[in-house]
Amino acid sequence: MLTSVGAAVAVSGACESRPSGVMEGGMAPLFFDLRPTHNPHRWYLPLTPDVCVGRPDEMFMFGGVGLASAIAAMEGTTGRPVIWATAQYLSYAKPPSVVDLDVWVPTAGKYNSQARVISHVGDKEIVTVNAALGSRPSEISQQWLAMPDVPPPEDCEPGEHWRQAAYGLHSRMDIRVAKGRYGFDRAGAPEPDGRLLLWIKPREAFAIDAPMLAVIADHVPSGIGNALGKNAGGNSLDNTLRIRRIVPTEWVLCDIRILGVHGGFGHGAMYLFAQDGELMATASQSLIVRVRESTEDR
Repeated sequence: MLTSVGAAVAVSGACESRPSGVMEGGMAPLFFDLRPTHNPHRWYLPLTPDVCVGRPDEMFMFGGVGLASAIAAMEGTTGRPVIWATAQYLSYAKPPSVVDLDVWVPTAGKYNSQARVISHVGDKEIVTVNAALGSRPSEISQQWLAMPDVPPPEDCEPGEHWRQAAYGLHSRMDIRVAKGRYGFDRAGAPEPDGRLLLWIKPREAFAIDAPMLAVIADHVPSGIGNALGKNAGGNSLDNTLRIRRIVPTEWVLCDIRILGVHGGFGHGAMYLFAQDGELMATASQSLIVRVRESTEDR
């Protein structure tokens, strides 16, 4: 039985205050409706179709929302920014269920905390997330990976999701294709280097922060069809996000690189840049590869 974790965390000596972004009566605006409880180590997320994907009769929580909500909960509980977080996707959560997020902080040091989240619906575990959070005083800030030279988003073609859906999470994302092919019509044109470059932003006025980057980072499977030259994608098994430096930006350039496919599984990475070229984060995923014949397929 998954229960409240406040007592267990208190024993570990890891209780910490919430950050200033968590306001009385709720959190600062997020892409999803994460809510606090009387217990600072338990949060909950009511699922609505706008944070879900899939056919209208078979929608489920987008994996990136699972990671993003866990990051927001851990940042809220510890009062520290995420450094890295990795999600293992175990099962599906469907609307209108409510996902409970239990935050464990087994270790909290002077500058960083080690934490994990178990996200569950009742006794059914949906996502497990492990993470480190914190910051250290340092004047060193360098970047060796350069942003690819691509046209600005306003000069790129809009990208329509392969399901061509005007509902769910994908309808809330504005995507422009800077290199490669995105959407359903990808058959017969494999990308030799396996790369897909997308400009992505939320259509609504949400800030680009760590939770928002986690949502965007879960678009790695979009690169599978582009790399193979097939109408293909996949279901994420995991997602790891590593934050370097987040700066104000409207759009995020996503450099998606499919590294290889074998035995029904694929592996890929993403580099997330601000419009000014700042490397904000990196991500990587493994996924189940699915070749689709129609927009009704999974």
